[in-house]
Amino acid sequence: MSGNTARRAAAFRKTREAHLTEVAEDYVELIADLTAEFGEARLTDIADNMAVAQATASKIVTRLKREGLVENRPYRSIFLTESGRAMAEEARRRHRIVLEFLRALGIDEATADADSEGIEHHVSEATLTALAALTSELLGRKDCSV
Repeated sequence: MSGNTARRAAAFRKTREAHLTEVAEDYVELIADLTAEFGEARLTDIADNMAVAQATASKIVTRLKREGLVENRPYRSIFLTESGRAMAEEARRRHRIVLEFLRALGIDEATADADSEGIEHHVSEATLTALAALTSELLGRKDCSV
């Protein structure tokens, strides 16, 4: 395999891996938000916020449960496990860094929020560190912590 082929294959592999975790990250982040706002995350609210059918949300919650990210009992709310909370916090951190960077570039709030929602799942830690540093520089702050 040539150098270009290997590099390209690695990039596509990384993207596929990011896609595998993207849905889980979005759902645990939403469950954390709903729990913080309402004290619980109900399947109905998850489906509504994700703009999917309850059956779709139920399948994903079942997957998250199997992966040890959420727990629930029949006819009860859905709660994050410690692993789920850690994943949600990490997704929020990446989202915040990308969002602050885009806002520092002058992108309007709605566009920056929508764009950061996609970018956060695919950005490397090295790029996040660079974005945070550049954001600090653009805003004249000492630290936009990573």
